[in-house]
Amino acid sequence: MKLAILGAGAWGTALAIAFAQQHSLTLWSREADVAADLQRTRENKRFFPGYRLPESVRVVEDFASALSDAEVVLIATPMAGLRPTLEALRELSCTLPLLWVCKGFEAGSGLLAHQVVREVLGSEQICGALSGPSFAEEVAAGQPTAVALAANQPEFARQAASALHGKRLRVYANDDLVGVEVGGAVKNVLAIATGVCDGLGLGLNARAALMTRGLAEIARLGVALGAQRDTFLGLAGMGDLVLTCTGDLSRNRRVGLGLAEGKSLATILEELGHVAEGVYTARETDRLARERGVDMPISRAVAAVLAGELTAAAALEQLMARQAREEAV
Repeated sequence: MKLAILGAGAWGTALAIAFAQQHSLTLWSREADVAADLQRTRENKRFFPGYRLPESVRVVEDFASALSDAEVVLIATPMAGLRPTLEALRELSCTLPLLWVCKGFEAGSGLLAHQVVREVLGSEQICGALSGPSFAEEVAAGQPTAVALAANQPEFARQAASALHGKRLRVYANDDLVGVEVGGAVKNVLAIATGVCDGLGLGLNARAALMTRGLAEIARLGVALGAQRDTFLGLAGMGDLVLTCTGDLSRNRRVGLGLAEGKSLATILEELGHVAEGVYTARETDRLARERGVDMPISRAVAAVLAGELTAAAALEQLMARQAREEAV
């Protein structure tokens, strides 16, 4: 497959390293210094130091050039960069099948990625999400990883998953695009909550309870938005939630740890140096839940803490003071 990866951050670089073994690849960077480093040293010193890009990967700064020989486009920008990238594709009248790895709801609109694609490129555009329990560092290092690929056309999902599937990065087709996207989005919010829990020293029992109840929240919202409940028991649901809530490489978990220490959100994000999608997704998740009448107390508490309306400790007290009820899943 001839693949164009748009975005040379940590994820774009990691996927280029992983997929270069099987496919012809072009990696586009918006930042001139990143493109120059990759061309000269084959290392992304700014966003992903320590990992070497294979010589076979073509690195370009020109957007149109990245698409010139592609069969499939993979967008590896943060969620905030999705719409501008799609608009640039529209300007070039690009109709190539699209995949993306960003996870979240678009800030302001609350749209999932496929809904943004539909707004910008139309309902006929073939597109899909690649999501699941995966840290860029481990993918680049060739450590075993399994992810799900869901698309608006099931046949494309199967074909793309088969083409991208490898010995180390295993890709499984999924027929529930909404579920895969919701799982990838909301698990980041729950990872912030788990980071707070661990940062306050509440113990492993509390972490397990928080993750379990968090998964129920994800599933409730997903079903309300049209997803299949079973999806949340798979790679893009429980799998991604477990990894992001417990892995030390998780940016969103680190946000929660910082909040538990009493740091300001601005300080945490400055120290992080990368986008933590859960920070921007929390507000949209809470708004969607309220609009749909979906009970999501943990996500609501995270949104309140991030907005400065509650301290981490006060949010915990609020959750613990909730009235006892039957377990709802």
